Amino acid sequence: MNKPLFSNNRLTRRRLGGVPLRVPMRVIVPNVVTLLALCLGITAIRFAIEQQFTQAVLCILGAAVFDGLDGRIARALKGTTRFGAELDSLADFIDFGVAPAIVLYLWSLESTKSFGWFAVLVYAVACALRLARFNVTLDEEASTGPSSRFFTGMPAPAGALVVLLPLYLHLSALALPNLPRLVPFQIAYVLVVAFLMVSRIPHFSGKTIGRIPREHVGAVMFAGAVAILLLFTFPMEMLIVLTLGYFALIPLSIRQARKLREAEDVGQIH
Repeated sequence: MNKPLFSNNRLTRRRLGGVPLRVPMRVIVPNVVTLLALCLGITAIRFAIEQQFTQAVLCILGAAVFDGLDGRIARALKGTTRFGAELDSLADFIDFGVAPAIVLYLWSLESTKSFGWFAVLVYAVACALRLARFNVTLDEEASTGPSSRFFTGMPAPAGALVVLLPLYLHLSALALPNLPRLVPFQIAYVLVVAFLMVSRIPHFSGKTIGRIPREHVGAVMFAGAVAILLLFTFPMEMLIVLTLGYFALIPLSIRQARKLREAEDVGQIH
C-alpha cells in the first residue's frame, strides 16, 4: 500500500521541505517593526522627490526609532532569527544609506551635479560597508567585555541623522539659506560623516546602558518626557542639538575606550 503524501507525524506537521509550517508570533512581530521602518525609509525618498523635506526628515527619524525597537523587541520576546538579522541589515541600508543620500542630493547637492552625486555615493557606500562590518563582527560587538560598550565607527542610524545637519539648519528657526556657495561645505561635511562611519573610531553604544538607580528614576523619566515633547514641538531645533551633542561625545568615547583598553592590557600582563 502506498504511503500518503502528507503523513500525520509531528515532523511533517512542523516542516515541509525544511520550511516551518507555523511560525510563532514572537518571531513575526520584530520583523513587522523592521518592515515599518523600511516603509518609512522609502516614503522619505518619495517626500524628497516631492520637495517635502520636513516630512522626509521625520520619516528617517521614525525609521531610526523603529530600528532601535525591533532588536529590543526580538530579544525581549526571544524571537531573534537569522532571517530577522538579514532583513534588518537590508532595511538599514535603505533607511540610513539610500534615503538620506537621495534627500540631501535632491535638496541641495544636485546643483553641483557630479560632485554632489559623488558625495552621496561615497556616503551610501560607507553605510553599506559599515553594516557589512557590523554583521561580520556581530558576536564580537555583542560580547560582555569593555569593547561591548562601543561601536566601531559611527552606527548607520546615527550617521543618517547626523549627515542631515545642513538640512536641519535650513528647516529650523535659524533658516540657514541654501546658497550655492555653501554646497562645497555640505559636500565636505557628507564626506566627513562617511569617513566616521567606516573608520575605527569608537562610539558609545546605548545597548549596554545598565539599570538606573531607584533615586534617579524620577529625574530620568522627567528628562525623557521633556526631551520627547521638545522633539515633537521643535523637531529640527532638537535634531540640531542632538547632532551637536553626538559630535561632542566622540572625543569622550575615544578617551574612555583608550582607558579601558589600557586597563585591559595591564590586567592581561599581570
